[in-house]
Amino acid sequence: MHQLVAALCLMMVIEGLLLFAVPQGWQAMVREALKLPPRTLRLYGAGVMVVGLLLLQLFH
Repeated sequence: MHQLVAALCLMMVIEGLLLFAVPQGWQAMVREALKLPPRTLRLYGAGVMVVGLLLLQLFH
């Protein structure tokens, strides 16, 4: 459980860093994401999850 909480906290730090470092780029990315249909966003999300799980297996 401790590792899950640590991973979630690290994710928050990374996302916060992006918002802090390049807020205009983040806003532009969100504007572009709003143009995509929900199905495409779901497919991207599924792809990112699969890549994340594969990398976790590779490095853990």
